[in-house]
Amino acid sequence: MRRSALVAVAVPLLSAATPTATVEVDLTALRNSHGTIHACMTRNPAFFPNCKKDPEALKQSVPANVRRLEFTGVPAGRYALSVFHDENANQKLDTLVGIPKEGFGFSRNPVIRFGPPRFDKVSIELPSGFTRTSVRMQYLL
Repeated sequence: MRRSALVAVAVPLLSAATPTATVEVDLTALRNSHGTIHACMTRNPAFFPNCKKDPEALKQSVPANVRRLEFTGVPAGRYALSVFHDENANQKLDTLVGIPKEGFGFSRNPVIRFGPPRFDKVSIELPSGFTRTSVRMQYLL
């Protein structure tokens, strides 16, 4: 009798929906509204900062005149967000001798020195519910 009562309580708990978050990202310091903004949010450090090959990454592309992104239905957890301003709309971050020619930014707005920041320096914890954050775009050239 006790075993069936325990199963009756546990099954609804296991089948309950995973808590989700809505994340609103304000983009600041864009130098113009040419091209496209590409954003990618990943939980997996192995796929950061280019999470193009991460099958679980949350990706979004919007015209560069859009200054706010919204990700909905995001499973709660730790994520890192990378954004780049594809000014010529060629679907990639153009570089010159390894230095980005187009704008880029990351969650938690780290200071960029040599190369991209580490996942743990930019990751943010997304609890269930609503979270607002901002990404300041940086242009090196």
